[in-house]
Amino acid sequence: MLSPTIESSALLAAQQELRTVRDVLRWSVSQLNRCGVAFGHGSDNAWDEAAYLLLHTLHLPLDTLEPYLDARLLPSEREQFLALIARRCNERLPAAYLTGEAWLQGHRFRVTTDTIVPRSPIAELLSEQLHPWVTDPDAVYKALDLCTGSGCLAILTALAFPQALVDAVDLSDAALAVAQSNVDDFDLNDRVTLYKSDLFDQLPDAAYDLIVCNPPYVNESSMQLLPREYVHEPRQALAGGDDGMDLVRRILQAAPDFLTPDGVLVLEIGHEYDNFVAAFPELEPVWLSTETAEDQILLLTREQLAP
Repeated sequence: MLSPTIESSALLAAQQELRTVRDVLRWSVSQLNRCGVAFGHGSDNAWDEAAYLLLHTLHLPLDTLEPYLDARLLPSEREQFLALIARRCNERLPAAYLTGEAWLQGHRFRVTTDTIVPRSPIAELLSEQLHPWVTDPDAVYKALDLCTGSGCLAILTALAFPQALVDAVDLSDAALAVAQSNVDDFDLNDRVTLYKSDLFDQLPDAAYDLIVCNPPYVNESSMQLLPREYVHEPRQALAGGDDGMDLVRRILQAAPDFLTPDGVLVLEIGHEYDNFVAAFPELEPVWLSTETAEDQILLLTREQLAP
């Protein structure tokens, strides 16, 4: 059955009748709910999504909505915003692809459909400098971000560990171009180096104090059930094979050769906990909790990973 959409007649009526910020927000929340859009790319509800898209359209601070609720919109502003809502509902594009940006831990990152939308809960752990598992943040001198995509985790790693040189790896030329634009925006070219590599394969020999990785890990059955919003993201950045562990196996096998003796690997596996445990029954990682994730991020030392 086809999902509900916003018809052109309804969009025209909204453009003619709605006047204030409050008006267009109420209408947009109703449409997002009626059309059954899927969230999870930066917001988890229709109000937050509509508010973000409106504030972005109006070039207003994203944390300041209340003073403007009764402000009247210019026809051009109203038309531009309602067109975004129509695309969000009719094309099921994630909001980040509509605006060309995503926010993570208060930082803005450029994003295109060549990368997944930045949303990894690893970002929260990096904002806390991986405390208490990294006892001395100033002693992290070399770090690696595998499957970097937009480069967001590599950049957050550089910001969290001011002494670290950070290498960032991806197999996609298009994703690396987006990552480079973000590295440029943060003025981190002297500390963040991008490599085109199939995981570790094309990397120069190095020993890292920290490796972070948000790899493709969605199992094939789950891939078939993803909401339409996720289909807009690069498949190779999501699909992890039959059990989701195809790349994870390669990462765990090779990681010891690229870690310092006291180095650690922080790895995201999403909702694949059961598949991870089944694939690696001998491993006993530390499971790292965040505000939004339980049993989705693990930490392993080199000692645990080495044969």
